[in-house]
Amino acid sequence: MLKRLQIEFREDIVSLGEKIIEVKKMDYQRLHPWNVTPKEAKKIQDALRDKLELHDSFNEIKVIAGADVAFDKSKNESYGGVIAYSFPELKEIERKGVRKEITFPYIPGLLSFREAPVLLEAFALLKTEPDVIIFDGQGLAHFRRMGIATHMGILLGKPTIGCAKSRLIGSFEKPGEDAGCYSPLTDDGQTVGVVLRTRRRVKPVFISQGNKISLNTCVDILLKCVDGYRIPKPTREADRYVALIKKRLFLDADEHR
Repeated sequence: MLKRLQIEFREDIVSLGEKIIEVKKMDYQRLHPWNVTPKEAKKIQDALRDKLELHDSFNEIKVIAGADVAFDKSKNESYGGVIAYSFPELKEIERKGVRKEITFPYIPGLLSFREAPVLLEAFALLKTEPDVIIFDGQGLAHFRRMGIATHMGILLGKPTIGCAKSRLIGSFEKPGEDAGCYSPLTDDGQTVGVVLRTRRRVKPVFISQGNKISLNTCVDILLKCVDGYRIPKPTREADRYVALIKKRLFLDADEHR
């Protein structure tokens, strides 16, 4: 049974113990259409690159969120989920999930055009606006420097981090065996992320900037989100959440078509 943090909602704040978190409805910039061809999608990615901000653009972090997407090809459905946590306590505040028809084909390098539409609808349901968002996927470590974390970070205007289980591009030297060790991930002479060991002698994860955040801060935040597992808690739990939505095991008012 899923456990939720008991919190008190009022009109414009969430009371989480002694911490007060302002409630804001999330919105996003309508920078481009979604009903596009693969060729048009690549042009959109190239154009969005000019909007990237690869430095820290925030002060205190009170809320962090993890987001992920699952798919069911037989039903032609996508399942987007986002979970908001207090930071650094990592206590769950709320979770929102959405089911949506898939409208874009599976094409490596263009996955954000499959994933972003359902995620944007999930973020729109949040009562608590996160200060930083971690995505299960790539950010800058992408063919056109426009992975899901980067694309969503630009649309949402939020600091975002990509945390992927495997490499998409780039080369690296094996990081040290201890938790917290990392090595640069480089592509075409540019550092596009790091390969981070989150547990001793366990396969590393691939961290890259999304938007509005520095690479050093990405590493610092990710290590604070590790709770004994290889995958940081926000994206690990988001992955479990969308799997439950896909299996119809977690159906409530938070989910919409």
